[in-house]
Amino acid sequence: MAKYREPACSVKALVVEAGRGAARLVSWRDGSRPGKGRPGHKRMDSRFVALRIRPAGREIREATAGVELAESWLLAEWSAGEPGPVQFWLSDLPENTPLTTLVRLAKLRWHIEHDYRELKQPLGLVHFEGRSFNGWHHLVTLASLTHAFCTLRRLAAAPKAAASV
Repeated sequence: MAKYREPACSVKALVVEAGRGAARLVSWRDGSRPGKGRPGHKRMDSRFVALRIRPAGREIREATAGVELAESWLLAEWSAGEPGPVQFWLSDLPENTPLTTLVRLAKLRWHIEHDYRELKQPLGLVHFEGRSFNGWHHLVTLASLTHAFCTLRRLAAAPKAAASV
């Protein structure tokens, strides 16, 4: 078994080389705590560095048979109190994509995981015990419609008051 070697130029090293000065503050959504944001809630924000890179390395060259890969976005979150970047994303979005769009799409993962968890448990997607495609299709359709209804109701409702501590 071959021993793992640290790459000559890691993703973190690329971002650190760009420097903290390259990081820009981006707000991606309203939080749930009271604050000075648009609906009276604190804005979720952090500092982000976006670089255009071309993925490379021995494993990639072998997997693609020497074909050069297209440029991609390397997005890194570098929080104010951290000595270095803490999260990284790769994206194949076009070169003219604004930083705010890159951040919003990267942070969208939390919403997707939340919606999937809601579909599985409270809306019953995990409870299917049938044996036919028609039964499965019926359950998925009803769970999806219920989820859409709940989401629309949640969006139409006024923001909840913050819980007292």
